[in-house]
Amino acid sequence: MVSILIIAGWRDSPPGHWQSLWADQLPDAVRVLQDDWVAPSRDAWVASIARTVLAQTKPVVIAAHSLGCIATAHLPPEAAARIAGALLVAPADPERRGVLADFAPVPYQRLPYPSIIVASNNDPYCPVRTAGAYARAWGSEFVRLQNAGHINLEAGFGPWPLGLALLQSLIGEAVTLKQAALAAA
Repeated sequence: MVSILIIAGWRDSPPGHWQSLWADQLPDAVRVLQDDWVAPSRDAWVASIARTVLAQTKPVVIAAHSLGCIATAHLPPEAAARIAGALLVAPADPERRGVLADFAPVPYQRLPYPSIIVASNNDPYCPVRTAGAYARAWGSEFVRLQNAGHINLEAGFGPWPLGLALLQSLIGEAVTLKQAALAAA
C-alpha cells in the first residue's frame, strides 16, 4: 500500500541499526543511497531523496534519522507533495557541527504531511529544545525519549519496537487517507 523510504543520516546507518534492520525486513522498503556519506552536500542529498520519492508508484512514508531528517525538510514541493507521512528520528542540528553546515539554515515551515519527531533529552548531536523547535515549526507530533542518546546503534537501538509502532501508525494514517480520497473520487 505504501513505499517506505529509509533515509539515513551522516555516515549512513550500519548493519544492526534499526534503519538497516527495517530496510531488510519491511516489504516495500527502499533505502535512499547517497554519493558521499562523510562529506555531505545538501544539494546532492536532497536531489537523491527527491529522485527516490518521485520514482515511487505508491504513497511514500519516510523513516529518516539524523541528517536525513534535515535533508527531508529541505525537499522541493513536488517531492514533498508525494509524501504521506514521515518518522523523523533524532534530527541533527547542522549549525552545531561544521561538516553539516551546508544543511543550515534548517527550514522552519510546516511540512505538508503528517510527521512524528522522536528525540532524546541527551542527544549529543541536537539539543532536545532544538528538536522541539523543529516539531513546532514543522507541525510534527513530538515524542521525547529519556536518556536515549542519538537513538542509534551506539545508544542501544538495534531492533526498536517503539519506532516500528510509530512508523506503522503513520502507514495506517496514509492508507486511511488514500482510501478516503479514493472514496471521494
